[in-house]
Amino acid sequence: MKKCTECGVSYKIDTSGYLFIEGMNNESTFTEYEYSSFQELEDYLKTLTIDLKNRPEVKAALSSERVKPILLTSLPVLLERVKNRDIVQVIQTGELIGHIQPIIDLQNNQLFAFESLLRTNGMNQMPPGQLFQVAEKTGLLSMLDQRAREVAIQTRRKYIKKGIKSFINFLPSTIYNPEFCLQHTFHLVNKYGIDPSDLVFEVVETEKIEDVEHLQKVFITYKKQGMKVALDDVGSGFSTIDMLELLHPDYVKIDRSYIDHCDQDRQKQKFLREVQQVAQDLNIEVLAEGIERMEELELCRDLGMNLAQGYFIGKPKAGDQYINLQL
Repeated sequence: MKKCTECGVSYKIDTSGYLFIEGMNNESTFTEYEYSSFQELEDYLKTLTIDLKNRPEVKAALSSERVKPILLTSLPVLLERVKNRDIVQVIQTGELIGHIQPIIDLQNNQLFAFESLLRTNGMNQMPPGQLFQVAEKTGLLSMLDQRAREVAIQTRRKYIKKGIKSFINFLPSTIYNPEFCLQHTFHLVNKYGIDPSDLVFEVVETEKIEDVEHLQKVFITYKKQGMKVALDDVGSGFSTIDMLELLHPDYVKIDRSYIDHCDQDRQKQKFLREVQQVAQDLNIEVLAEGIERMEELELCRDLGMNLAQGYFIGKPKAGDQYINLQL
């Protein structure tokens, strides 16, 4: 599978070299172009992308030598890699660190878990959302998602005690074949001696799920390894109440828009009761996300929700700042 071939493969962009284009003249032969600066390469790719926008079969690659490349990509993706070359470098080899945010058991007010969140470090600090946006445009989303999972597992090993769960985000669209693609993650779990039952893999909020059957297979693969799974943003986008029965996750996170001032909004309270009832019938634990006020926390507790997360409870911080967390 071509996507699997490219997954995890680093991409180098030299200040000078050769651009190879396949299929430009409706043939499988290569057209070669030598460039001597990033700007020259970027300008040429912009022109080609406009001229050949209706020719998706045209592929291209870069090389520092006059040698025909093996891996090819589309012109728009290659252009994005050149335009965002500094961010591409961070995605591939930059220093990534893990921050964590506490999740509490609402009914006994005890620490239950931490959500793992990705951050950049060093000279090239940038919002994680920007990293993932560029990764998607440049075909490097699988690589970044895999690196993020590794950072989360390493952070857990260093800062989080056994028995406290870790919620780790993942992008289903980057997992083409669950049995194969997740082996890297399972290897890391074994390598660092992590108890699989302490891990909860969570579909991230930005992911738009179109293939529910594929997500079911991903969930099943995680569960076969003794891990838990969570569905994010219930009530928003694809994560409707109907999905709970189809996917049967171990945990569901309520979209924060339903938590915001829920103590003052009867419609939100009605929705929260519906989710709570469906989840309870299916033996799914409910997590209220985005709690920023005591009144919101108290209402969610009164409704019988299991877990809570938000700035009122604790903001994302480096792991060492939560070592001695007391609630």
